[in-house]
Amino acid sequence: MRAGLVQESLDIGGIPAIFLAPADGENLPAVLVGHGFAGSKQLMLGYGYTLAQAGYAVLLWDFASHGANALPISTHPVQSDVDAVYAALIARPEVDPTRVGIMGHSRGSGAAMSAAIRNSERYGAVVAISPTGADVTPTLPRNILFQAGTWEPGFLANAERLLAAAGGPNPDLSAGRGRAIYEIPNAEHISILFRPLSHHLTLAWFDATFNHTSRAMITDRRIIWYGLHLLAWMVMLAAISPLWKGQSPLSAVGGSRWRPWLGIVLAPVVALGALILLNRVVAVGSLGGMLVGSAVAVWFLAAGIVWLAVIGGFGRLRGDQIGRDLLLGIGLFVLLSLAFGVMAQSVWVHWWPNGVRLARWLLLVLGVFPWFLAVALAQQSLNAWMRLIWWLVKSVVVLVGLMALQRMVPGLTILGLMAPIIPILFLILDFANVYVRRPWAYALGSALFLGWVLATVFPLSG
Repeated sequence: MRAGLVQESLDIGGIPAIFLAPADGENLPAVLVGHGFAGSKQLMLGYGYTLAQAGYAVLLWDFASHGANALPISTHPVQSDVDAVYAALIARPEVDPTRVGIMGHSRGSGAAMSAAIRNSERYGAVVAISPTGADVTPTLPRNILFQAGTWEPGFLANAERLLAAAGGPNPDLSAGRGRAIYEIPNAEHISILFRPLSHHLTLAWFDATFNHTSRAMITDRRIIWYGLHLLAWMVMLAAISPLWKGQSPLSAVGGSRWRPWLGIVLAPVVALGALILLNRVVAVGSLGGMLVGSAVAVWFLAAGIVWLAVIGGFGRLRGDQIGRDLLLGIGLFVLLSLAFGVMAQSVWVHWWPNGVRLARWLLLVLGVFPWFLAVALAQQSLNAWMRLIWWLVKSVVVLVGLMALQRMVPGLTILGLMAPIIPILFLILDFANVYVRRPWAYALGSALFLGWVLATVFPLSG
């Protein structure tokens, strides 16, 4: 993907960015690439590499309080970020400042459209993926392409409304009146970003606008290699599983078999009620200086405590071997991080938190820990088929619980868009549970891991 490219990490007045361009490029058309809420520049790299290999200079950046950007979202408006990165892009000697496009995903699409409306002389074309909103007209912005996945009907309908407001389909790109919409089959809000069709349609739109002939048409398959990398580490976990075996400091759940099922049914109901009540006292959506992520951790805290109480988990902790399980839990966290996160830095997730995020990480760990302790106790001694059923049940319960939460508590809409990631995370952690078989170690390692994900993905509120 990087062959023949210049790739530079930049700091633009506190805004972390990545610049991509052909190594021998000059007088290049250029594109700004903006991510959505809870995203990062890493999430948009597929478009960056596709455009750069085709002969474009590309600048991707992290909005305030997202990814590696430590600037507070409350004092750095989105459009000021766009203005700053635009100025940095056209200052590059290899860039043709008369041929600049801008694109964005979700929240970033709104920023891209608004910037191109506000400064129409700057941007010759716009691509809005899973678009939000902007005051588009039949003349502004110039040459706009909408894309949405067939599995995100709300965004697809919004794209159609925006297209109508922009004057409807129009093939006249030479006059800046180009308007079009494309549906990406079998894609939702996140997977659309990894679809080669979306990358290629984006490239074709900019090529047509700037009368540019692409140097190459590549297909970004990094997500496939990432999946194989993740699978290899899971196999590694299975291979070293004897390290986790032995006497556990947590005894298995005894008594009636219905207790774990009752617990997982009651847990989301009580957790939802707890957060609704808490929201009357404090804004849950920005709790602890983090948007959405802290609310998710509090939901898991309440749900986990309820589940543990129902199965009697609080009385099953014994004092022997806790030190060993502490070390094994940390080891599990390291292995999960190597499997999921480290390579993700180059594929789709900003994985390394700054100091502010690290300070919130341990609090998030405390929030999600009771849930994983309950999971470990409820699934002890189960066969493979029952564990598969439990994975499905947990995924459904959490998805339904978080969907209800985002409907009942303001500021949590993004939970519905990130829903497809939850079963994947649970599948990874349930696989680890099969081989760890030590509830304390499993709960600690899983909590450290999920807490890290929450701390790095969700934006800071101030």
